[in-house]
Amino acid sequence: MYKILKAGNLSGPNYEMIVEAPRVASRCLPGQFIIVKIDEEGERIPLTITDYDRGKGTIELVYQPVGLTTSRLKTLQEGDSLMDFVGPLGKPSDLCESESPEAIAALKKKKIVFVAGGVGAAPIYPQAKWLHEHGIESDVIIGARSKDLVMLEERMKQVAHVYVTTDDGSYGRSGMVTKCLEDLIAEGHEYNHCVCIGPTIMMKFLCLTTKKYNLHTIVSMNPIMVDGTGMCGACRLLVDGKVQFACVDGPEFDGHKVDFDLALKRQTLYKTQEGEAFLAWKEGKTHHGGCGECGGEK
Repeated sequence: MYKILKAGNLSGPNYEMIVEAPRVASRCLPGQFIIVKIDEEGERIPLTITDYDRGKGTIELVYQPVGLTTSRLKTLQEGDSLMDFVGPLGKPSDLCESESPEAIAALKKKKIVFVAGGVGAAPIYPQAKWLHEHGIESDVIIGARSKDLVMLEERMKQVAHVYVTTDDGSYGRSGMVTKCLEDLIAEGHEYNHCVCIGPTIMMKFLCLTTKKYNLHTIVSMNPIMVDGTGMCGACRLLVDGKVQFACVDGPEFDGHKVDFDLALKRQTLYKTQEGEAFLAWKEGKTHHGGCGECGGEK
């Protein structure tokens, strides 16, 4: 069992939780995620690691209740426990994989901009924090529909140069993150590396924008994950024409090579049992990761 040390509302519809998990905290890196299971009857859900403290042995999660399990998760309080807390899973961010002098020197030559949409600020924060701790500056665009949905702004300002934009213009700049990025470029900001995390549709249009500027863009395909182990097939996607699974091959990929139209279509179809059956029939042995334990072929 994994003890909850802190739990509650973060801002608006967003919630936070700090969990005692020393083994996970000792090994995780920015970009990775964990699998949570509340109790024996609960489903397994993937949640991105927002922050970690190796000394205290803790992991911080930020999430937005959208279904049964996340709604149940928000009812848990300090002192409660989670049955399963498995991780770290997935591959770390390419930016944060190595602390060698050569890797840090190479990173210092990059001009990095992070683009966060909604709860995408949660997985971007540990990357920006890691860079800051290693003497590397970055810009962060935080986008939200309105002021009350902006999250982690103050914490992000401690580790990066932050630009906030809201769709309705109620706070910060006015407009979507694509407009904010183009405005910054027009203002003289020069970037050669972009990391974008948020709703799939937002990442699609952000990548269409960065492609115009030949700006290398990494996206995190965690919005399409369900099982987190490659067995369910929900996070199957095409990257440069090749089948990949976000949970085991990612979650980060070259955004200019991701087939976003397919990813968006699969997200819609996976909402119904009929859609799941159709995808299993259409995709055959590549529908799952080939585990042979969940209906897929080896």
